[in-house]
Amino acid sequence: MTLTQTSPSTGEGSPDVTGFYDEDTGSIQYLVSDPETKKAALIDVVLTFDPESAATNSDSVQTVLDHAEAAGLEIEWILDTHPHADHLMASHLLKLRLDVPNAIGAKVTEIAALWRETYNMPDAFDPARDFDHLFEDGDTFKIGNLPVRVMLSPGHTLGSISYIVGEDAAFVHDTFMQPDVGTARADFPGGSAAMLYDSLQAILALPDDTRLFIGHDYGTEARPEPDWESTVARQRQGNAHVGNGTSKEAYVEKREARDATLALPDRMLHVLQMNLRAGRLPEPEEDGHSYLKIPMNKF
Repeated sequence: MTLTQTSPSTGEGSPDVTGFYDEDTGSIQYLVSDPETKKAALIDVVLTFDPESAATNSDSVQTVLDHAEAAGLEIEWILDTHPHADHLMASHLLKLRLDVPNAIGAKVTEIAALWRETYNMPDAFDPARDFDHLFEDGDTFKIGNLPVRVMLSPGHTLGSISYIVGEDAAFVHDTFMQPDVGTARADFPGGSAAMLYDSLQAILALPDDTRLFIGHDYGTEARPEPDWESTVARQRQGNAHVGNGTSKEAYVEKREARDATLALPDRMLHVLQMNLRAGRLPEPEEDGHSYLKIPMNKF
């Protein structure tokens, strides 16, 4: 299934947003652009990875780039919201192809420290080398003439960030799911259901008509087609986990009980070694191939 959907600008100060669905991982990749200047940014683009064969390809990347070219957009930024556990990020490849800066949240350095220990790789991962910008909470920049504000949104990981673009668009990654599903998991190393609740509330404090673009959707039995756009008002009123004023205590109890039933993503131990390098493979060995290290019996 190839699913692409555009949410057009609602007027001055509002971006055009196109989402591209990655069927293998249920991930949504975003192309966000300023209608006035035709400048754009890429958010959470996926490099296709097959865990069975440990093979990569750039088909998903090319789909997004072809769309940007056809729309006459000039890409200024390569952005990620966190080191993803379920898909391989395309940040490094995109930087090579486009020669524009890539960025992620500054707390990726703390995430890297956790995973160095998990992999027993004390000298691995240098986010300052692999990302041009490590954004702090409250940092600002522009996409064309559109202002962008960085919001620290921890819980799913300790360093997840959201991008608030222009007047009415927020890219909120693995915080909210669609209202009928609820919220993202918070049980990865460094994650916290209590922190995630606070992040959800900070997003719900945005204006009611803010368009929220989420990181994942898998459809449901009642809603078989994936969907990735909602609003603050819809989430506040109808989110299955935090809608209608759910207390922090009740949310944490429900989230932790749900997380205890979930398996690890099938790509997690593979892709995190690369995503903590912006999607760059480990340095090739003498035979010209890269190799990953998988911890046994740690999870």
